[in-house]
Amino acid sequence: MGSNPGEGPTTRVPLTRERLLSGAIAVADAGGLGALTIRSLAEELGVKPMTLYHHVANKEEILDGMIDAVFGEIALPPPDAGWRSAIRERALSARQVLRRHPWAIALMDSRRSPGPATLRHHEAVIATLRRGGFPIEVVGHAYSLLDSYTYGFAVQEAALPMDADDAPLMVEVFLEQLDPDTYPNLADLAMEFASGSAGEDVDEFEVGLDLVLDSLERLLA
Repeated sequence: MGSNPGEGPTTRVPLTRERLLSGAIAVADAGGLGALTIRSLAEELGVKPMTLYHHVANKEEILDGMIDAVFGEIALPPPDAGWRSAIRERALSARQVLRRHPWAIALMDSRRSPGPATLRHHEAVIATLRRGGFPIEVVGHAYSLLDSYTYGFAVQEAALPMDADDAPLMVEVFLEQLDPDTYPNLADLAMEFASGSAGEDVDEFEVGLDLVLDSLERLLA
Protein backbone atom coordinates (compact mmCIF):
# COMPACT_ATOMS: atom_id res chain seq x y z
CA MET A 1 0.00 0.00 0.00
CA GLY A 2 1.45 3.35 -1.00
CA SER A 3 1.56 6.41 1.23
CA ASN A 4 -1.11 9.08 0.95
CA PRO A 5 -0.32 12.18 -1.11
CA GLY A 6 1.68 14.66 0.92
CA GLU A 7 2.90 12.01 3.34
CA GLY A 8 6.49 10.86 3.33
CA PRO A 9 7.47 7.21 3.68
CA THR A 10 7.35 5.75 7.19
CA THR A 11 10.77 5.94 8.82
CA ARG A 12 11.72 2.85 10.79
CA VAL A 13 14.18 3.44 13.61
CA PRO A 14 17.04 0.99 13.12
CA LEU A 15 17.52 -1.57 15.86
CA THR A 16 20.84 -1.29 17.68
CA ARG A 17 22.18 -3.08 20.74
CA GLU A 18 21.73 0.11 22.77
CA ARG A 19 18.09 0.45 21.70
CA LEU A 20 17.51 -3.23 22.42
CA LEU A 21 18.87 -2.86 25.97
CA SER A 22 16.88 0.31 26.57
CA GLY A 23 13.75 -1.54 25.51
CA ALA A 24 14.56 -4.46 27.80
CA ILE A 25 15.03 -2.10 30.74
CA ALA A 26 11.70 -0.40 29.93
CA VAL A 27 9.91 -3.77 29.96
CA ALA A 28 11.52 -4.77 33.26
CA ASP A 29 10.81 -1.37 34.84
CA ALA A 30 7.15 -1.68 33.91
CA GLY A 31 6.52 -5.31 34.84
CA GLY A 32 9.58 -6.78 36.54
CA LEU A 33 11.98 -9.38 35.20
CA GLY A 34 9.17 -11.88 34.85
CA ALA A 35 7.66 -9.71 32.13
CA LEU A 36 10.85 -9.75 30.08
CA THR A 37 10.83 -12.37 27.35
CA ILE A 38 12.17 -12.35 23.83
CA ARG A 39 8.62 -11.97 22.57
CA SER A 40 7.69 -9.11 24.93
CA LEU A 41 10.93 -7.32 24.10
CA ALA A 42 10.30 -7.70 20.38
CA GLU A 43 6.82 -6.25 20.84
CA GLU A 44 8.26 -3.33 22.81
CA LEU A 45 10.71 -2.59 20.00
CA GLY A 46 8.28 -3.24 17.17
CA VAL A 47 10.40 -5.96 15.56
CA LYS A 48 10.20 -9.70 14.95
CA PRO A 49 11.67 -11.85 17.77
CA MET A 50 14.36 -13.35 15.53
CA THR A 51 15.64 -9.86 14.72
CA LEU A 52 16.93 -9.55 18.29
CA TYR A 53 19.43 -12.34 17.71
CA HIS A 54 21.31 -10.17 15.24
CA HIS A 55 22.44 -8.12 18.25
CA VAL A 56 22.55 -10.55 21.20
CA ALA A 57 23.18 -14.25 21.48
CA ASN A 58 20.58 -15.02 24.15
CA LYS A 59 18.62 -13.65 27.10
CA GLU A 60 21.63 -13.96 29.41
CA GLU A 61 23.52 -11.50 27.24
CA ILE A 62 20.54 -9.16 27.46
CA LEU A 63 20.61 -9.36 31.26
CA ASP A 64 24.37 -8.73 31.28
CA GLY A 65 23.85 -5.62 29.18
CA MET A 66 20.94 -4.40 31.30
CA ILE A 67 22.92 -4.66 34.54
CA ASP A 68 25.89 -2.93 32.96
CA ALA A 69 23.57 -0.10 31.91
CA VAL A 70 22.25 0.16 35.48
CA PHE A 71 25.80 0.37 36.85
CA GLY A 72 26.43 3.07 34.27
CA GLU A 73 23.62 5.17 35.80
CA ILE A 74 25.20 5.14 39.28
CA ALA A 75 27.41 8.15 39.90
CA LEU A 76 31.07 7.28 40.33
CA PRO A 77 32.61 8.49 43.59
CA PRO A 78 34.25 11.88 42.89
CA PRO A 79 38.04 11.41 42.74
CA ASP A 80 38.73 14.84 44.27
CA ALA A 81 36.61 14.31 47.40
CA GLY A 82 37.44 12.64 50.71
CA TRP A 83 36.66 8.95 50.85
CA ARG A 84 33.66 9.35 53.16
CA SER A 85 31.87 12.04 51.18
CA ALA A 86 32.71 10.29 47.88
CA ILE A 87 31.40 6.91 49.05
CA ARG A 88 28.33 8.57 50.56
CA GLU A 89 27.54 10.27 47.25
CA ARG A 90 27.94 6.98 45.41
CA ALA A 91 25.62 5.17 47.86
CA LEU A 92 22.93 7.85 47.56
CA SER A 93 23.12 7.61 43.78
CA ALA A 94 22.92 3.80 43.89
CA ARG A 95 19.81 3.99 46.06
CA GLN A 96 18.09 6.34 43.58
CA VAL A 97 19.03 4.18 40.59
CA LEU A 98 17.72 1.02 42.27
CA ARG A 99 14.47 2.78 43.09
CA ARG A 100 14.06 3.31 39.33
CA HIS A 101 15.07 -0.27 38.54
CA PRO A 102 14.07 -2.48 41.51
CA TRP A 103 14.29 -5.61 39.36
CA ALA A 104 18.07 -5.11 39.15
CA ILE A 105 18.79 -5.42 42.87
CA ALA A 106 19.14 -9.20 42.92
CA LEU A 107 21.31 -9.21 39.79
CA MET A 108 23.82 -6.47 40.59
CA ASP A 109 26.65 -8.79 41.63
CA SER A 110 25.45 -12.01 40.00
CA ARG A 111 26.61 -11.59 36.41
CA ARG A 112 29.51 -13.73 35.26
CA SER A 113 30.36 -11.44 32.35
CA PRO A 114 30.52 -7.93 33.82
CA GLY A 115 30.53 -5.14 31.29
CA PRO A 116 32.78 -2.08 31.06
CA ALA A 117 30.52 0.19 33.14
CA THR A 118 30.37 -2.43 35.90
CA LEU A 119 34.14 -2.86 35.96
CA ARG A 120 34.70 0.91 35.85
CA HIS A 121 32.34 1.34 38.78
CA HIS A 122 34.04 -1.29 40.95
CA GLU A 123 37.48 0.07 40.10
CA ALA A 124 36.44 3.60 41.11
CA VAL A 125 34.96 2.49 44.46
CA ILE A 126 38.01 0.39 45.32
CA ALA A 127 40.35 3.22 44.34
CA THR A 128 38.40 5.64 46.55
CA LEU A 129 38.68 3.37 49.58
CA ARG A 130 42.40 2.81 49.01
CA ARG A 131 43.01 6.54 48.64
CA GLY A 132 41.25 6.96 51.95
CA GLY A 133 43.79 4.73 53.62
CA PHE A 134 42.00 1.38 53.71
CA PRO A 135 44.50 -1.49 53.30
CA ILE A 136 43.71 -3.77 50.38
CA GLU A 137 42.92 -6.63 52.77
CA VAL A 138 40.19 -4.47 54.38
CA VAL A 139 38.77 -2.96 51.19
CA GLY A 140 36.74 -6.08 50.39
CA HIS A 141 35.10 -6.05 53.83
CA ALA A 142 34.27 -2.35 53.52
CA TYR A 143 32.83 -2.72 50.03
CA SER A 144 30.75 -5.73 51.07
CA LEU A 145 29.35 -3.87 54.08
CA LEU A 146 28.39 -0.84 51.95
CA ASP A 147 26.67 -2.90 49.27
CA SER A 148 24.94 -5.19 51.77
CA TYR A 149 23.37 -2.15 53.40
CA THR A 150 22.52 -0.36 50.14
CA TYR A 151 21.08 -3.39 48.36
CA GLY A 152 19.31 -4.63 51.49
CA PHE A 153 17.63 -1.27 52.03
CA ALA A 154 16.63 -1.18 48.36
CA VAL A 155 15.01 -4.63 48.66
CA GLN A 156 13.07 -3.55 51.73
CA GLU A 157 12.04 -0.25 50.14
CA ALA A 158 10.84 -1.99 46.97
CA ALA A 159 8.75 -4.42 49.03
CA LEU A 160 6.87 -1.77 51.01
CA PRO A 161 3.13 -1.99 50.27
CA MET A 162 2.78 1.80 50.24
CA ASP A 163 4.33 5.03 49.05
CA ALA A 164 5.74 7.53 51.51
CA ASP A 165 2.65 9.73 51.10
CA ASP A 166 0.40 6.82 52.07
CA ALA A 167 2.41 5.79 55.14
CA PRO A 168 0.54 7.84 57.80
CA LEU A 169 -2.84 6.47 56.72
CA MET A 170 -1.51 2.90 56.59
CA VAL A 171 -0.07 3.26 60.10
CA GLU A 172 -3.40 4.55 61.41
CA VAL A 173 -5.18 1.52 59.95
CA PHE A 174 -2.52 -0.72 61.49
CA LEU A 175 -3.01 0.91 64.91
CA GLU A 176 -6.76 0.29 64.77
CA GLN A 177 -6.07 -3.44 64.46
CA LEU A 178 -3.34 -3.56 67.13
CA ASP A 179 -3.92 -4.35 70.80
CA PRO A 180 -1.63 -1.88 72.66
CA ASP A 181 -1.80 -3.94 75.87
CA THR A 182 -0.36 -6.97 74.13
CA TYR A 183 2.12 -5.09 71.92
CA PRO A 184 2.90 -1.86 73.81
CA ASN A 185 6.28 -1.16 72.22
CA LEU A 186 5.05 -1.81 68.71
CA ALA A 187 2.08 0.48 69.37
CA ASP A 188 4.36 3.24 70.69
CA LEU A 189 6.56 3.08 67.59
CA ALA A 190 3.57 3.03 65.26
CA MET A 191 2.09 6.07 67.02
CA GLU A 192 5.40 7.87 66.62
CA PHE A 193 5.30 7.23 62.88
CA ALA A 194 1.63 8.21 62.70
CA SER A 195 2.41 11.55 64.35
CA GLY A 196 5.01 12.26 61.67
CA SER A 197 7.71 13.21 64.19
CA ALA A 198 9.74 10.03 63.64
CA GLY A 199 10.20 10.68 59.93
CA GLU A 200 10.13 14.46 59.82
CA ASP A 201 13.11 15.73 57.83
CA VAL A 202 14.76 12.32 58.27
CA ASP A 203 15.72 9.90 55.52
CA GLU A 204 16.04 6.43 57.02
CA PHE A 205 18.52 5.39 54.34
CA GLU A 206 20.87 8.25 55.17
CA VAL A 207 20.63 7.55 58.91
CA GLY A 208 21.76 3.97 58.37
CA LEU A 209 24.35 4.95 55.78
CA ASP A 210 26.00 7.37 58.19
CA LEU A 211 26.13 4.62 60.83
CA VAL A 212 27.88 2.34 58.32
CA LEU A 213 30.34 5.09 57.42
CA ASP A 214 30.97 5.78 61.13
CA SER A 215 31.83 2.11 61.56
CA LEU A 216 34.21 2.21 58.61
CA GLU A 217 35.92 5.27 60.06
CA ARG A 218 36.46 3.39 63.35
CA LEU A 219 37.79 0.43 61.39
CA LEU A 220 40.21 2.70 59.54
CA ALA A 221 41.37 4.35 62.78
